[in-house]
Amino acid sequence: MIITHIPVLLKESLDYLAVNPVGIYIDATFGSGGHAFAIHEKLSPQGMLIAFDRDEEVISHFSTTLPDNLYLFHSTFSYIQHFLKYLNIEKVDGILADLGISTHQLESPHRGFSYQIDAPLDMRMNKNAELTATLVINTYSLEELTRIFRTYGELKEAYKLSQLIVEKRKTKKIDTTQKLVEAIKPVTPSKGTFAFLSKVFQAIRIEVNQELKELESLLLQAEKWLKPQGRLVLISYHSLEDKLVKEFLNKETVDYERLIYGKRSNAAWKPLTKKPVTPSAEEIKSNPKSRSAKLRAAVKL
Repeated sequence: MIITHIPVLLKESLDYLAVNPVGIYIDATFGSGGHAFAIHEKLSPQGMLIAFDRDEEVISHFSTTLPDNLYLFHSTFSYIQHFLKYLNIEKVDGILADLGISTHQLESPHRGFSYQIDAPLDMRMNKNAELTATLVINTYSLEELTRIFRTYGELKEAYKLSQLIVEKRKTKKIDTTQKLVEAIKPVTPSKGTFAFLSKVFQAIRIEVNQELKELESLLLQAEKWLKPQGRLVLISYHSLEDKLVKEFLNKETVDYERLIYGKRSNAAWKPLTKKPVTPSAEEIKSNPKSRSAKLRAAVKL
């Protein structure tokens, strides 16, 4: 069963997306449909919303109850372009992506996303994918684990943490969330335990789902598929995602014809948010899981 999800920064998302009733829009992270249905409400029958999610549980739950002009596909960001070609779509008016893990995934006891629930170490957003958290923890080398925890978890204890895991798995396979929590207990701080374990699990989840590579793919496809003056709205939840989005939207693309005439480069995007938009105190109070959300938006030039 899909758990009802409160869409984060909903009003802000819709404001920056500036929905044209006859436009074509993409929700790259359908989840429980909160953002998607709100976008769809602003569309006329001539408009279209194309939504994607990598979780087949989401697809099976919603696919038979959608209106005619709302398409929902089972796909990672990397394959969005294939579905647009299938639908004979050349350009779209706007793209939205809420990059957070859904409440349904986090609270599903069999998915293994949370250290607070004893479950198999899985963490796959797409359960058809081969790589699981169990494989990462039990087969990656000391160097690979250190890289993951240092890069994706930004943990100063990355090396010691990895050493513990490598040592523990020699005697017993680490294949559940609680076995992992127990294995790394010697390096887990007594103060800030929640934050530490959250970063550990975040790092593993990013590796399992290749989240940053997928985000890079989404950004590149947005540049290709958005119409001029089309809108891109992205909601991220940790510094790695936000930094990637910020750098991409502020980058400049080289135009060699302009170089000849003495102009070095031209911007591909016009950012609409100088600083990331964050939830209000009221929203955080009603939905604590929104507290780390950061929204950035831009217009395609």
